[in-house]
This record gives sequence, C-alpha cells and structure tokens, in this order.
Amino acid sequence: MASRVIMPKLTDSMEEGVVVKWCKAEGDPVESGDVLAEIETDKAVMDLEAFASGTLRKILAPEGATVPSGTLIGVIGEPDEDIQDLVKEGKGQRGRGDIGKAPSTPVPSPLEGEGQGEGELAASPRVRTLARERGIDLTTVKGSGPGGRIIERDLEPFVTRKDRPAVREILLTQMRKAIVRMTTQSKAPVPHFYVTIEVDMAEGLGVVEESKKPPARAPVSINHLIIAAAARALKQHPGINASFAGETIKVFSGIDIGIAVALEDGLIVPVLRDCGEKTLTQIAEAERALVARAKNRDLSPEEYTGATFLISSLGKYDVESFSAVILPPAAAVLAVGSARKVPVVRDGRVEAGRRMKVTLSCDHRVIDGAAAAQFLGTFRHALERAREL
Repeated sequence: MASRVIMPKLTDSMEEGVVVKWCKAEGDPVESGDVLAEIETDKAVMDLEAFASGTLRKILAPEGATVPSGTLIGVIGEPDEDIQDLVKEGKGQRGRGDIGKAPSTPVPSPLEGEGQGEGELAASPRVRTLARERGIDLTTVKGSGPGGRIIERDLEPFVTRKDRPAVREILLTQMRKAIVRMTTQSKAPVPHFYVTIEVDMAEGLGVVEESKKPPARAPVSINHLIIAAAARALKQHPGINASFAGETIKVFSGIDIGIAVALEDGLIVPVLRDCGEKTLTQIAEAERALVARAKNRDLSPEEYTGATFLISSLGKYDVESFSAVILPPAAAVLAVGSARKVPVVRDGRVEAGRRMKVTLSCDHRVIDGAAAAQFLGTFRHALERAREL
C-alpha cells in the first residue's frame, strides 16, 4: 500500500519547512529509516527519514520549496502500484497555494566538480537561487559564514554596480519567520517590566584572565561566570525559575538556562541543562560544546526548547545595556552589557573601575518587582565573588 511522505512538524515552533535537498530520486528504492530529504526548519537543517519501504514513486515538492507542516511532499509505493489519487491530492494542495512558495527561477543543481558535497552544503537554497539569477559560479565564492557557509553578502563583490537595485529585498528565512512569530506572541500578551543593576566585574575579570594562564585546560569566560551566578541566584529564588500557565504558575525544579546565540540569519537559544548541579568548569565545557553545535546548526530539538530562564549578552559588541524580550515558557531573561571602564568612587576617591550593567526582563504575571530586585541582588553578590563560583 502506498505511503505518504508528509512535511513533518520537527519543532514546536515550526509551521513550515524548506526542502533543501532530496537524497532520493524518483524511482529509487527506499528502506524504512533511509534519509529521504534534508529539511530546513526554523532552527536547523534536519534529516527527513522514511517510515515505509518501497520505491520513491513521486516527488511533489521540489528542492527550494517552502511547504507547510502536514503537507504531502512525496509518495512511496510499489513499482506497479496505482498512486494517481495521491498525486492528485498533492497537486490539489499545490493548486491551493500550499506549495506555491518555490522559487520562480529553478533551483540550481548541486555544485559540480571538485568538492561537490561540501559546496552543496555550504550555501542555502536562497543563496544558490540568487547566484543562478545573477550568473555567479558559487565555486568561485569564498564563504564568510559559520563553517565556510556562503551567505548572501558574499555574492555582492560579484554584482556590478549597475545591477545593484536601489532597494534590496531579503526573503524571510525559516529562522527569521520563527523569530517574528515568537517575539510578537511574547511581547504583545506578556506584561514586561525591567530592572537594571550594575555589577563590579574586577574579580570576575581576574578569574577569566587567571583561567587562561598555562596550563590552561578549561579557560572560562564572562558568560560562563554569568551562567554560574544566575544558577546560584535561581536556586535561592526559585520563583524566578518559573512559567505562567493560565490558572497556575509552574515553578521548575531543574535550572535549564537558554543562551542566545547569534547566527547569520537570526538567533537560536540552545539550552544548558541542570545548571544548578554543575560546577563552573562543567558549565564552561558544556556551554562551549553546545554553542559550537548551535553555530553549525547541528542541534536536536531537545537542545533548544524548554528553557526555564534566559540569558542574552551583547557584551562583546561594547553595548552598555539593553532590554531583552522574554521567550516563553521562561518568565525572565537577563540582558547583559559589556564590562566597561568607568570612574568609580572608593573611600572618597575617584578611581578607574570595571562595571557591567545587567537588565532583568520579567513577566509581571509571575514575578513582582521586589522579587526581581532580590534575585538581582543575589546574582550580583555571586558574580562579584567569582572565585567562589
């Protein structure tokens, strides 16, 4: 009996996916568990596996097509099996516009010649389409994205000035669409309020520098200290490690901290689990591995969902302070600025110091101002005594 190949819902926030590449062609034999296609979700590129054995009789969504979750994109059946009804079903979906978002220009074939596999993975369907439209040979383009990935700005040197449009329109990626949905759904209904404090970073910066001295086996960063200090404060103030749930407030026993990581086309928030049970060294090791996988788009859905608390840092961009948007189910997000050199007063004298501003965005349905201030006080105390973390 013929089996439907459906665009799955690979993440909680996924409403549609892009068919990046078909790993099987029409007429190829398929075993259950074989990888049929690579699908770009709002977070990563993931494998779509077959749930039945047979022959891939029909592909209904071409490479580069944007397809809503639940849409029929292919048919697996026996070589002589009648699949006309299923094919009509798929074409009917296309007629309603469900698969009507494929590029108007045919998606270019994978790069040919030396490095075929690498080149094919090093550029998104959007970049390959632009390259085709502009007559650019991607084998001559050096990628500046993570892992050498070719991103849209890498094509600019190959476009003559007269070909440059006065206004450049950039199609929303799946990740950017997810950010639009999630931030809109958060900022509009969630009553945010903000509390800002300043932290003396003299001892914290000293710990960071000392961790780099030989033999430096596991150097730590300011971000690692912030995660450890936040975990300690959350232990003492569990009401911050919570979530609004309609008629109840969920208070989480595990401290799972989401860390905002910037990517070329948006951001992802991988989750560092059980931070309250980890040492500073364990936090540093786990964070480095997690962020590396996030930048390579190699995370599983379990690694970027379910954060109970969030941290977003713009310190490396020399940002003094900012306010971050809460992403449910968390009820709070800590926005971290840079550790800046500023004049401070000690014993009546003005001296040079290092201060860092942090702002806690809170869901007022869960957290009140006094609770937020108490949490930040504990956080500051822990961070200013970084050698005890």
